[in-house]
Amino acid sequence: MRVQVDSKRPTCILRSMSGNSFLTERRGIRGSRSAVFGLQIQACRLLTPRNLLLLSGITVCLAVSGCMQRRIASESPLWPAVVPATENAATDDEPVDEVIVPAVKLSPHVHPEQKSEAPSSFQIRGQSPQAPPVVAQETARESFLPQYPRFPMRASSPNGWVRYQSPGTPAPPAVTEPVPLAPGGDAGGVEPLGDLLLQPPGTADLDIFVEEARTGRFMFGAGVNSNAGLTGHVVIDERNFDIMRFPTSFQDFLNGTAFRGGGQGLRIEAVPGTLFERYVVNFTEPYLLWTPFSLNVSGFLFERRYEDWNERRKGARVGLGYRITHDLSVNASLRMAEVDIYNPSVDGVAELDAMIGDHDLYGGRVTLAHDTRDIPFLPTQGHMLELSFEQMFGSFDYPRGNLDYRQYFLVRERADGSNRHTLSFSTRLGVSGAQTPIFENFFAGGQSTIRGFDFRGASPVVSDVTVGGEFMLLGTVEYMFPLTADDMLKGVFFVDAGTVEEDVEINGGNFRVSPGFGIRISVPALGPAPLAFDFAFPVANAPYDDIEHFSFFFGFGR
Repeated sequence: MRVQVDSKRPTCILRSMSGNSFLTERRGIRGSRSAVFGLQIQACRLLTPRNLLLLSGITVCLAVSGCMQRRIASESPLWPAVVPATENAATDDEPVDEVIVPAVKLSPHVHPEQKSEAPSSFQIRGQSPQAPPVVAQETARESFLPQYPRFPMRASSPNGWVRYQSPGTPAPPAVTEPVPLAPGGDAGGVEPLGDLLLQPPGTADLDIFVEEARTGRFMFGAGVNSNAGLTGHVVIDERNFDIMRFPTSFQDFLNGTAFRGGGQGLRIEAVPGTLFERYVVNFTEPYLLWTPFSLNVSGFLFERRYEDWNERRKGARVGLGYRITHDLSVNASLRMAEVDIYNPSVDGVAELDAMIGDHDLYGGRVTLAHDTRDIPFLPTQGHMLELSFEQMFGSFDYPRGNLDYRQYFLVRERADGSNRHTLSFSTRLGVSGAQTPIFENFFAGGQSTIRGFDFRGASPVVSDVTVGGEFMLLGTVEYMFPLTADDMLKGVFFVDAGTVEEDVEINGGNFRVSPGFGIRISVPALGPAPLAFDFAFPVANAPYDDIEHFSFFFGFGR
């Protein structure tokens, strides 16, 4: 279907009173005229002179009415002349949309509110001589009525249209007035053909038809890094999930329509490894009950073999989010977890012995985030600020607060936006209560915190057991620049600094500073996440720290 839109002027829609079709006067395009006045003629049983005279009079009336119709269509604002679309003439089976240019003034019978918002152009949706398909009435009702979103998307939903995902403010209701058939407003016993729906000034009515791309992904691979060892990775990700669209037959699975078409998200992830294992099922509803609130539900199983103990967690998390502005959002969540600490490496350490066994944790968390970054992966401009507070209870009762701030500056770039040089600063602050168990403490050291140290190697130690602390302060300054013209290879210079303390204090003797350099390799086949290789050389550290100059990582650990 072709659509002609006057972008400088609002549009006006002439809709059929029956709601089943759209009637229009067309000239220059194959089609039939719509009669303004209907006249039903019954054949006379006898051809008498009186009847012949009557038929002659009727013929004259029809000729006069045809002249009046053409005059009204060219002069009256109630019957505007049609300017047909001449480019790419419609085929026999293709309906057309036409732009109608009315006279300067409107009819005196139009409501005063209509005059104040009177458009200078009309748009009438045409109809082809053939009957419209069955879905035409449904799509017209859902797409064209003011109270419905005006951007239908073709998808795998039951009626062939995906729900418009933005629950923004609906358009104001259109003013509806019957179109009179005569200057005096008298329809003469004939039902009006349609309603005149005026759009707000400065708007245009658009119908966008798109073909849906693939929304599901199946990914698998393997990786290795200095923090988690060797890992595998299997992911099933569906971004157009529909939890309520149950299959009616096995064919729905074959053609890909089962549980699809609702705009929801479903992610199933399995990460087995030598030191680290994680299994997660995550469901996301971006617009809960067509409101600006989002819903996130996840279940997880996590196991990690640390140097001093092994840890297994299983539980669930439920969260509600709300986007206040484009950059500002708030999130509230509840988490429930069962934590099992086993296989300690050292016996007789009170802090560790008290943690052996199963523990139940329940917590409520509130997060406020302000994000102005240009892109989430390797940003070059903007900032990200996240403030969170969590109250834990269950086997242990303690509060926990976190601050994470990152600022990015674009130093230089090419005219086409490539070869960007970026300067970034980041700060992380964490404070936890006195009853925090050691498996919930803060730790530092490794690729994602302070480079130049082993994983958790820049943390407090008690009797050769790394127990972490209740206070953490970290900072990083990093300069990233391209090494090749295609931006696939980049270099970085950085300085990491910070400390983790058992209590809420800063001990100057435990403050760490570690400058270094590294490279980033982007492989298109592996996605946007780069390969990171860094060399760091601590110039200040605590006497019990575990130094490691080289670290490598695949992803966005920082």
